[in-house]
Amino acid sequence: MSKVQREAQGEVTVKRSRFYAVLLPIQDQAALDRWLAERRKALKKACHHCWAARWIEGDGKLVEQAQNDGEVGRPGLRLLNLLQQHDLQGALVVSRIFGGVKLGPGGVGRAFRQAGLAALDARG
Repeated sequence: MSKVQREAQGEVTVKRSRFYAVLLPIQDQAALDRWLAERRKALKKACHHCWAARWIEGDGKLVEQAQNDGEVGRPGLRLLNLLQQHDLQGALVVSRIFGGVKLGPGGVGRAFRQAGLAALDARG
């Protein structure tokens, strides 16, 4: 498993909703929580900040977590699947600013996945 070395960002717009994705190098839940708190302050219009993270603890145990933040379509799991598919250690966070058009569970899940892929592509 390779570690995310630097932050990378991607953005997708689907039916006026904007999805801002960030791939992060993190080593534990505390680092992710601090980053999410700052993200919530920076993107006050965002309804949801869905995320997935993978890291290795000091005892060598792999930790994998995902959070949907109240969003439909299980976007946290879709983001975790992206990290698993790319065999990455780090976090992938996607924040949504609602554009007034409901996408449905399938559309929301696809949009979060697209945004996550945009961030993964941006890492170079």
